[in-house]
Amino acid sequence: MGKLENFLSGTKILEEIESPINGKLIVVSDLAWGVHIKGGGLTQSGGVAEKVWHTSLKETRKIKKSVKTCLVLGLGGGGVIRAIKRFWPRVVITGVEIDPIMIELGTKYMNLKDNRTKIVIGDAMKFVKQQIEKKKKYDLVLVDMYVGDTIPSKFVTPAFYTSIKKLLEKDGATVINRLYYGEKRKLSDKTHKDLENVFSKITQVYPEANIMFICQNQ
Repeated sequence: MGKLENFLSGTKILEEIESPINGKLIVVSDLAWGVHIKGGGLTQSGGVAEKVWHTSLKETRKIKKSVKTCLVLGLGGGGVIRAIKRFWPRVVITGVEIDPIMIELGTKYMNLKDNRTKIVIGDAMKFVKQQIEKKKKYDLVLVDMYVGDTIPSKFVTPAFYTSIKKLLEKDGATVINRLYYGEKRKLSDKTHKDLENVFSKITQVYPEANIMFICQNQ
């Protein structure tokens, strides 16, 4: 956008910073989406990304009326936390994020930290394995492992989905985010097939340019 377009849309760049993991991150404020964090050409936290999660969790709420514990893998700047708390205000959240820059921006601009949210900076795969060893269980697990518009290969395997299943309470659910446009549909379709071999029930939600898989242990 040029300066005139920015002025007319109320767009303001609050901060730009280089991340060794996500590359260039831009914190933007505009009239349409409020404050959000962009990276790799996509909104990573807040804005339309938060809307995607709000739409998906609204459907999840029909399945899981009570959620006391929630694990978020790929926390980003924490916009998803606001969406979670709209439906389960008293939930205790654990968020895992590998990029400390994202956590810094979320804390500074998106009120990320509060006394009911535990933030872990580290690799989600290692965290999941540790939680399985401790026999830790969650009512709800959200998986959003994008770096820009791609997902590290270790997070798109049946073995990873099986690990997530092990973290769920008996009546728990997991919601897995996939982009769903152009060439991205191939991965989404493969994900669907793999998930069908792990979970007994899958509900699909199509917010914006995403497909969200709500998976249950039934």
